[in-house]
This record gives sequence, structure tokens and C-alpha cells, in this order.
Amino acid sequence: MKTNSSNSLLTVPTGLLKISELPPKTLDISSESIRLSLVIPTYKERDNIKQIVSILTQILDESIPGKYELIIVDDDSPDRTWEIAQSLTTEYPQLRVMRRQNERGLSSAVIRGWQAATGSVLGVIDGDLQHPPEVLMELLRSVDQGADLAVASRHVEGGGVSSWSVARRFLSRGAQLLGLIILPGVLGRVSDPMSGYFMVRRSAIANAILNPVGYKILLEVIGRGKVNQVAEVGYVFSERKEGESKVTWKQYVDYLRHLVRLRLSTGRVGRLRRKVNFPVDRFVRFGLVGLSGVFVDMAVLFLLSDPTTLALPLTRSKIIAGEIAILNNFLWNDAWTFADVSSRQQEWHQRAKRFFKFNVICLAGLILNVLVLNLVFNFLIPNRYIANLIAIAVATIWNFWVNLKLSWRVTDVK
Repeated sequence: MKTNSSNSLLTVPTGLLKISELPPKTLDISSESIRLSLVIPTYKERDNIKQIVSILTQILDESIPGKYELIIVDDDSPDRTWEIAQSLTTEYPQLRVMRRQNERGLSSAVIRGWQAATGSVLGVIDGDLQHPPEVLMELLRSVDQGADLAVASRHVEGGGVSSWSVARRFLSRGAQLLGLIILPGVLGRVSDPMSGYFMVRRSAIANAILNPVGYKILLEVIGRGKVNQVAEVGYVFSERKEGESKVTWKQYVDYLRHLVRLRLSTGRVGRLRRKVNFPVDRFVRFGLVGLSGVFVDMAVLFLLSDPTTLALPLTRSKIIAGEIAILNNFLWNDAWTFADVSSRQQEWHQRAKRFFKFNVICLAGLILNVLVLNLVFNFLIPNRYIANLIAIAVATIWNFWVNLKLSWRVTDVK
């Protein structure tokens, strides 16, 4: 088999994170001969990379000689992992190496590797030897027997973890439980949705636009792919022997963000969102920011007007508290809700213009709030609290939609 005639690096795919239905045409590889394309995402793994390539090659050469390729996707490691991997391509001709310099993240690295892959089955395994390579062939047999997705799981027979602390076990199980609450249709299909060791048929995820956050690529595959039959194989997760762990609190935050994003873009919610073309995820962020503004408003009002504090007049205190709450909301919206827009307009005069518009729109929203409150209370529902909730909802949608169209939009382009 002619697999890699030179040790040149693979070109990094660009554009949407989407897998083609047919393997990409290349000069060096006969697409029909490749059964399995196994991606190994790496970052600072120079101490492990030679061993993992050697072990994988030995296993796959015995089982499917000439029918596989190994694709290392390195995020421009400062220890030059990609360079070590590239030097191995002469010894291991089925090895291909990609060095990403403009993108970061395990999930997107896996997808970029799959985009360059030529196999009908796409797989992923960590490069730190924590995933036992001997499970590979069990996963592939499951796919050969009809599974669209074969997952290595710590939570089925034969699975487990070697020496996790109680705290880490608690966090892992807690994250899984939270996922089952937010996204039962995805996490309920496998016992170990946090797994980063699996294989999937190319046809099951072909043409789906993937949009991962953080490390948990499996969630994206199940949530957006056409996965019918799922198989699980038990494995024992081992502690790494070389290198440093990449697990931090940020991974758990990214996991939650990923769950919410999938919840809002798939299933009934996703279909409704696409039908009405309403940016639900951005609206949720706007609403959360607004909720933080309520707490800021109440806290400042207390500090300014309470007899036990500054004891300023109520009206004056309310005006100051309201403006501080508006400032709080603007800063959070600018940095989070509309970050993709504000990042392209970072000069002070541009930010000041957005803040001025935000103030005016919020004032108009307050007037709208009062009008709706009186209309609902006097003509529809004679309950002041229900009427107030309806008025708040209408004003919130107004504030969001008008700010989306007027305050946060790219107008000044160099």
C-alpha cells in the first residue's frame, strides 16, 4: 500500500467543521483501501507520541494490515510534538501529521483530522496512553457488526478507572447527571458520554455541520449525526505516565456550554429556532445578563437609600441604581452576549456609541414596560403581578431585538 511517500505535513482544512460524504481524493492514498482512519489529537505529548504510534501500528498491522491510517493533529505544541511525529513518518508510512497554528481545541482538532481522513470508519484516541489501544479492534468489530457508533466506556462490564480521587469521580458523575437532565436524548444513549475514545461510520456524520465546545466531541457526534445503532465496549481508564494532565475547571465550563448549545440547536427547540430564525442562544445570554442587572439594581438601591446606609432620597437612588445596572448589563453583553460583534469594534468611540444606544433603548424599554403593564392590567388580566411579568417579558424581547439590530452591529469597517 502506498500511504505516505513523503514526510510533509498535511494541509489544515479550513471553513465549516463538516465531514465529506466521500473520502477526499489524494495522490498518495487509495481511498478504497482504507478502512479505519484513527485521529490522535495532541498537545505537548512529545514524551508519549513515539510509544503510542508504535503500539497502535503493531495492533493494526496484525489485524487490518494496509487498511488503516493514523493521523496526528497537533495544536502547535511548544515542545514540538508535531516535529517528533513528523520524524516518525519514514518508519511508519501509514502515519500522517497535521500541525494547526491558527486553531485550538481537542474537538475541532479531531474534526479537522477527520476532514483529511480517507477511511469509511473514523476514530479518535488520546495520545497520552490513558486509552488502552488493545480495545481498538473490539470497537472496530462492533462497527463491522452493524453499529454506527462504537464507544469505549468506563461504565459497562470490563470498564473502570484506575486511581481517580473521590472528588474527580464525583465531578465526572455529577457532570453526567446534569447532562442527562439538560440533554437526555443524547446522553441517555450511552453509558459514558464523556468518553473521548470511539469509532463512528463516516456515513453517520457526513454533511452534518459540527459545532463543538471543549473536549467532548462524542456529544456532538451523537447530537448532530445520524447515529442509529450504538455499541459500547468496556475499558479501564489509566493515569498518564508521561506529560501533564489537560483537565481543568475550564473543561467543565465548556462541557456545560456545549450541553446548552446542543439543547438549543437540536430536537424540537432546534427545529423551532430554525423555523422562526430567532437567535435563542444569544437571547438566553441576554436574559441571564438582565437577571444579573436586577441584583445589581437592588443592591445599589439598598446601599444608597436604606436608612441604615447612605439614606439618599428614593428617586435619586433609583436613578443611580438603574444606571449602574444598565452599565453592568452593557459590559456583560458587550463581552459575552454580542462578543463576536464587539470584538470587531474595540475602539473607545465605537464602544461609547454602543453604550449610548443601549441606554436609549433601555429607556424606551422602560416606557414600553409601563404601557404594557397598564394595558394588560386594565383590559386583560386584572392581576398586577401577572401583568408585570408579561410587561417584563415584552420589554426584554424589545430590548434584545432592538439592541441586536441597532447597538451591536458592524458599521465601522476599516
